[in-house]
Amino acid sequence: MPSGTAMGPLAVLERILHEGFATGNDAIVDEVCAPDMVEHQFGLAGAGEEARANVKAAIRQVHAMMPDLVYTVEDAVVVGDVVWARGRARGTATGAFFGPPSNAPIDMALFEMARVVDGRIVEHWGCPDRFALLAQTGVLERLNVSRG
Repeated sequence: MPSGTAMGPLAVLERILHEGFATGNDAIVDEVCAPDMVEHQFGLAGAGEEARANVKAAIRQVHAMMPDLVYTVEDAVVVGDVVWARGRARGTATGAFFGPPSNAPIDMALFEMARVVDGRIVEHWGCPDRFALLAQTGVLERLNVSRG
């Protein structure tokens, strides 16, 4: 990419998934998230430095739980500075998650929407299938057993 040329919205989104969440490299946030970024995803919501700190923490937590995580973007639409993407996150839950590691295979759907300006995410909405994650790691089953 020529110097001074910003990456497109899909490329930026893929960078934070592949170079951040999949590897545990939270420093990618400083490269691809604007200083005044607004994060709308439940559990990470915030603006500016709060949002960036929340995303960095999420990168570390997700990677600690599934260090072999692989993201696949299956469909994406880019209109102007906005990207909508549907994909999958797959890995093995070898790290703790609401209890000891389950070592379960994880296959979780993702829906992402990001507005990217000058190669940096300025606004993001994410909808990972957390229910699938809870079910696949056995958390839901443990909750059900504890009620009986």
